[in-house]
Amino acid sequence: MSGKPFLLIDAGNSRIKWSLVSATNETLNGGAFEHVDVEAVLADLPDWADLPTPAGAWISNVAGPRVGERIAALLDERWPGLPHSIVRAQAQQSGVTNRYTEPAALGSDRWCGMIGAHAAYPGENLLIATIGTATTLEALLADGTFTGGLIAPGWLLMMQSLGTHTAQLPTLLPDTARRALTSSTGIFATDTRTALSSGCLLAQAGLIERAWHDLRAQWNNDVRLILSGGGASEVAGALKVPHTRHDSLVLAGLALIAREAAVSRSPD
Repeated sequence: MSGKPFLLIDAGNSRIKWSLVSATNETLNGGAFEHVDVEAVLADLPDWADLPTPAGAWISNVAGPRVGERIAALLDERWPGLPHSIVRAQAQQSGVTNRYTEPAALGSDRWCGMIGAHAAYPGENLLIATIGTATTLEALLADGTFTGGLIAPGWLLMMQSLGTHTAQLPTLLPDTARRALTSSTGIFATDTRTALSSGCLLAQAGLIERAWHDLRAQWNNDVRLILSGGGASEVAGALKVPHTRHDSLVLAGLALIAREAAVSRSPD
């Protein structure tokens, strides 16, 4: 296996996260940038200019073809000809079995996140809650079988939808919503901004708690709840069930996929 590091890229709907990891899974560098900043990054490559040449790039992209093209241009600008792999959900990979009716229809971020979670918490039943533009839930048995999931609007998207489709409700920006939460002294708010941000937050927490309780009853076993994503901090504060934070599940899954690919390609 080559001693070169792996470049991992997680292109979500809101931003792009990246990490450079060694073949032994040591994180060498990492960062994130917004989609609107991609052209600016292309101009001067402030984050990647001093990075060593990786063995290749492994990419999870749920943000669409245009973002994929920008990422490819960014890679070619910095490392012309660098091999890169677009990761997609499989029927089985890295110890995880996909029970989706159409395995390839599962989002690559959810797939990589499950691979990362199964490796991080081996032998445990898991409910993975990722709070981003969408809130997704994945039910993962201890043996790595993905039995199904749920998708709902994320916390910020809920608030934006109410602001867009109702005449008298504001469209809250993330910082405004977070400030409203910190000013709240109880579950029932006395101003519209707090009522909106708290109501949508409790809707997130209620969905996750219901799924966790139902899954434990269905499997008649304990289930570790894992929180991830940009809205995880706010939702964590509203939850009344035990949970674990892991903020790099997709990158962790990409790292495992990259290492396994490198091993399979190396000569005996």
